[in-house]
Amino acid sequence: MWLINSPIGRKVVMSLTGLCLILFLTFHCAMNVAAFFSGEAYNTVCEFLGTNWYALVGTAGLAFLAVCHIVYAFILTAQNRRARGNNRYEVTASYSKVSWASKNMLVLGLIIAIGLLLHLYNFWYNMMFAELVGLEGLAHAPADGFAWIVETFSNPVFSVLYLVWFAAIWFHLTHGFWSAMQTMGWSGKTWLQRWQIIGCVYVTILMAVFALLVLSFWFGFAPSMA
Repeated sequence: MWLINSPIGRKVVMSLTGLCLILFLTFHCAMNVAAFFSGEAYNTVCEFLGTNWYALVGTAGLAFLAVCHIVYAFILTAQNRRARGNNRYEVTASYSKVSWASKNMLVLGLIIAIGLLLHLYNFWYNMMFAELVGLEGLAHAPADGFAWIVETFSNPVFSVLYLVWFAAIWFHLTHGFWSAMQTMGWSGKTWLQRWQIIGCVYVTILMAVFALLVLSFWFGFAPSMA
């Protein structure tokens, strides 16, 4: 199958999975906005998702996309190294602001993967997984997502690690967004620069919301449960 065996097919898979993951980040960001205003509102969203079948199907689909994206990232990196040595990503010369990110996509991806494991431990393990298997003795109820946010981001170590994680995601996506558009053939001489600007603005807004959430809970500006 050309999506697996062809270098172009692998790039298409990489691009499609990456764009789908950006859509998930958008949903996650919208969900987190509730935590800025009310703990009860955020927990309502958590309870709506919980371990319902659609949440489980969505989680399984998300895991599949993430695994595909990571596996293909390693395949393409190895392929590019064989073809061009350390020049792993072809970068448009006029977009020098992302040259560092484009040359370090694998390193950024590894940081993101480690951050993802930390995030899964702090939230998915204590919430969805705990509810599925009936874990007892946890500090908070699995559906009390707001309490887990308060506990996690009141810890300065976790807060700093999350901010570093968001920075790595920002660098990764500001390059990955327009690169995916280029791979899919949705970019030309005119639209390349537009996608670069759109991607930078869009990803910056997403990461800023996540970062502001961490900072607000870290420095005690979090809302009450009401």
